[in-house]
Parts: sequence; C-alpha cells; structure tokens
Amino acid sequence: MSKILVTSGPTREYLDPIRYLTNASSGRMGAALAEAALEAGYDVIVVTGPVEVTYPSDADVRKVVSTSEMHVAAMEAFAECEGAIGAAAPCDYRSITRLTEKMSKEDFIRTPDAQGELLLRLRETPDVMEALGKMKRDADDPLGRQWLVAFALETSDHHVRALQKLQRKHCDMIVVNDPTSINGATSNVEILDPTGETIAKLAGAKIDVARRLIAEIRRFAETF
Repeated sequence: MSKILVTSGPTREYLDPIRYLTNASSGRMGAALAEAALEAGYDVIVVTGPVEVTYPSDADVRKVVSTSEMHVAAMEAFAECEGAIGAAAPCDYRSITRLTEKMSKEDFIRTPDAQGELLLRLRETPDVMEALGKMKRDADDPLGRQWLVAFALETSDHHVRALQKLQRKHCDMIVVNDPTSINGATSNVEILDPTGETIAKLAGAKIDVARRLIAEIRRFAETF
C-alpha cells in the first residue's frame, strides 16, 4: 500500500522569545486521519505543529513549529507520497521583526487615553498546500499522479471561499468545516469536488469522520 502525508495542528510565529501568533487547532483531526489511514493500510507521514494530542505510534511523525518549517517538511515528505491531506491550520502571518528579548511596556505606543497600543508589521507566511499543489505530479509523470485534499475552515460564504482555495491550491477535493470543529471531539464537514459538487456530508466523532473521508479519498484515487 502507498504512503500519504497528513499535515496537522497549528504553527507558531514568534514575536519575541515568549509571545507568538497561532490559532486554536488541536491536531485532533490530523491524529484521527493518521489513525484511519493506517487502518486502511497506508503508510503515513504526519507533519505536525505543536499539539498535545498523541499520534499513532506507527506513523512517521515529523514535528515543526513555524509555518516555514512546516512548508519545508511537507514538501520534503510529499515527494515520497501518493497524496496529502492538509488538516493543519498554519499561521498565515509572521512578524517582520522577531525580537531577541521579551517586549516590555516601554515598547508600546502610548495613546491619549493612557492605554497602550502595540503596532505589529506582519508578512504573509508560505502557503503549505498551495506549494504542494504546484509540485503535485500529474498523470504523465512516470512516478504516477498525486492527489491533494485540503481543509477549509470558514465563518461565512463557505462554498465560495472553499472553492477559491481549492482552485488556487490545485486540490482534488476540499473539506469544508467551521469553527465549531476546533478542539472538539466531533466534526461536521462537507467534501466538495473541483466543480463545487458535494461528494459527501460527514458528521460525528472525528475518528468516524476521518475513516469515511479516507474511504472517499481511496475511492477517488482508484479512478486515476
């Protein structure tokens, strides 16, 4: 059986040695996907940001912290995989300047009402899934075609935004969810194909959703 890549968890972009930008991704869905893929007979590489969840012992787990580190590790791993599932939530921005010492209140800009303001200049981080989409092998490659499945967490215009991401990142499917899935035991998702058609709607415990998603991916991969 072939090998697949799962990206999982958040990344951290440090402002100084103590503070960082991140999000509430727990890595639970990534862990569930790794478990479901192993059950289905795949070899699994997990590229994960900092999480408290435990990944299956049979998975090849590669730990990273920043989005740039995830970008490099995912591209390296994807080269040896049949496909990838982007369940991670990488931080989209990093500070242009990372301080070597902890910021003090003297670094704040004082306003007339005496409340401190801190102005941050941010730069976009690499888009991990878009990078994988650009390097994805096509059907004419002697090593065989690769597939790519992304997750899209949206608070509004779910389908429109998800399809924009799918096209920009050159994905074969996109899994649409919402903030209620973050750090929870359950998920409620919809899988879309590149035309915007709904392949499946899945709800329940994350491991059950992951098993059904892996089954849909395998069914799709068999059509190559």
